[in-house]
Amino acid sequence: MSQFRIEQDSMGEMSVAADALYGAQTARALENFQVSGVPFPRPFLRALGLIKEHAARVNRELGLLDERRALAIMDAAEELVTGELDRHFPLDIFQTGSGTSTNMNANEVLANRAGQLLDEPLGSRSVHPNDHVNLGQSSNDVIPTAMHLAALIETHNRLLPALREMQKVLGEKARAFDAIVTIARTHLQDATPIRLGQIFGGYFRQVAIAAGELERSMDGLCELPLGGTAVGTGLNTHPEFAQRVIAGLAEVTSLPLREAKDHFAAQSGKEQVVAVSGALKTTATALFKIANDIRFLGSGPRCGLGELRLPAVQPGSSIMPGKVNPVMAESLMQVCAQSIGNDAAITLGGLAGNFELNVMMPMMTHNLLQSIALLANGVAGFTSRCLRGLDADQQRCEALIEESLAMCTALAPVVGYDQAAAIAKQAYQSGRTVREVARDSGVLKEQELDRLLDPRPMTEPGIPGRTR
Repeated sequence: MSQFRIEQDSMGEMSVAADALYGAQTARALENFQVSGVPFPRPFLRALGLIKEHAARVNRELGLLDERRALAIMDAAEELVTGELDRHFPLDIFQTGSGTSTNMNANEVLANRAGQLLDEPLGSRSVHPNDHVNLGQSSNDVIPTAMHLAALIETHNRLLPALREMQKVLGEKARAFDAIVTIARTHLQDATPIRLGQIFGGYFRQVAIAAGELERSMDGLCELPLGGTAVGTGLNTHPEFAQRVIAGLAEVTSLPLREAKDHFAAQSGKEQVVAVSGALKTTATALFKIANDIRFLGSGPRCGLGELRLPAVQPGSSIMPGKVNPVMAESLMQVCAQSIGNDAAITLGGLAGNFELNVMMPMMTHNLLQSIALLANGVAGFTSRCLRGLDADQQRCEALIEESLAMCTALAPVVGYDQAAAIAKQAYQSGRTVREVARDSGVLKEQELDRLLDPRPMTEPGIPGRTR
């Protein structure tokens, strides 16, 4: 048997691999775009399959597509939804800026697969990629619709649940560590006492704020561009097509999807995508801070801060036996850095709305879905393999407090700022504690000194030496 077959498009004949379900346009794009070797990800292909499946169903209901072809296209599209046809989607992300090559890839694959289901040979075009599969659609409204849909599904099904689980575990640690008083740090220098539970309560709130902003940003993606066709006018589509397809997509995804209020804005502008990317960047910023703090608080085990004990998940060195590193924190920090870089590219992509069409949608899609996937996986791994098993060294925390020069802060309201500063300076120069210097100076009675230098009350609002 021949390894190739001949298919045709508007530019003429093209050799196509004999067992490939795609056709001539995809084969041309394969030759044109040999850039990264990175294809569209599974969530995008799933969304594309859902759109094509519901488009065929609605076109059948509207009397625009005969039942035999419609059912075959729907069955083929369901195979795309479930991942059975993924190997027939080889095109590079870095392609035509509208994603036309990938939309036609889907049209050709579904047309050929539908033909097979109708016992027609590959390339017969008995089910036509443009006339039947792409009926009522354009790459210019299908690709951004798939981008929105994929991002919504992945965020709601994977990233937001991962963030909520992280919140839950951080809340548990905040309660568990609330009795442990340690030293706070500002400018990387010792500051006043703080409860370890307060630190983790802060982390809890950071994640809650980031998750809330992300969830709110998702609303913009619920407006789908489908129905605008080429430039937003809706040429060559039935007036009821978009609202019916979107209603079907909303039902199967349980998402509050709706047709774009203005198709011209929806196809030429990508501010909603940039906004979601910004929320992902905000999330990454919070996560980086939390992971980095925990990494430093767990530094040691003997010559670092050592206030936290991180779970040992793997050997840390090829040369130093017994070394264990904070690898889960480092992994999450790298995920955050990549997500922030992706946001920069998405922002630049958002600038490329030239007249009636944005022409950087494939790159924006790739970066957006990569950030969602990386953050979902990174957060889940960090939560399960680091946060959940995190423990505190209470003895170490208490020892650090007593050594801190910032303990003199509680003396200032009673003895004055200048005298408190002199005590701190003398303690530093002599290598003694604030308590020892203050006791030797006789500035306060022993009982009063012990009351003022009790670290626990310093973690609450109030003025030492006065009514709290």
